[in-house]
Amino acid sequence: MGDESDFTLLQRYRNGDPAAFRELVLRYQRPVYNAAYWVLHNAEDARDVAQTVFLRVAEHADDYDPAYKFFSWIYRIAVNEALNLHRRLEREQPLADGVEFEADGADPAQQLEVAERAQLLREALSKMSMTDRTVLTLRHFSELSYRDIGEVLDLDEKTVKSRLFEARQRLKALLPGVH
Repeated sequence: MGDESDFTLLQRYRNGDPAAFRELVLRYQRPVYNAAYWVLHNAEDARDVAQTVFLRVAEHADDYDPAYKFFSWIYRIAVNEALNLHRRLEREQPLADGVEFEADGADPAQQLEVAERAQLLREALSKMSMTDRTVLTLRHFSELSYRDIGEVLDLDEKTVKSRLFEARQRLKALLPGVH
C-alpha cells in the first residue's frame, strides 16, 4: 500500500476503505503538524490543527481537485487552519525552545554554535509578521517549491518569490552579523 499515489488512496477512501485514509494520515501527519507548528509555535495547538486538518480532508475528500498535488491541497488546509486558530487566539506566542536543528557528528563547540544560531533565528522569526513567517517557513523549513507555496497560499509564483525576497531582507535585518 505504501507505493500507491495519494490520489489512489483518496479514491479508495471515497469508495469506503478506511485503511486508505489511515495511510494518508501516516504519510502526511508529520508535514501537517510541522506546517501548523511553524505558524503557531505551540506543540499542543499544532496537534489540534493537525487533527482538524484530517477531519477536513475526510469531510471534503470529494472536493479534492486532482489537477493539483494532494500535498499542496492538504498543506493549504493545514496553513489556513493554523492561521485561523492564530487569529482566534489573538496572541503572539514566542517560538518554543524545543525546535531542533541538526548538528549530528559535530563536536560540542559546533553543537553550541548551532544551538545559539538556532535561538537567534527563533527570536528573529518571532518578531516577524505572520505573513513573513509563513512564507519563510514554508520555503526553508518545510522545503516547499515556489509553485507549491503558491498553491498553498493561493498566490502566483512571482508573488511568492517577491514575498520571500522581502521576508528574507527583513529577517537579515533582525539577525545580528548576518548581512
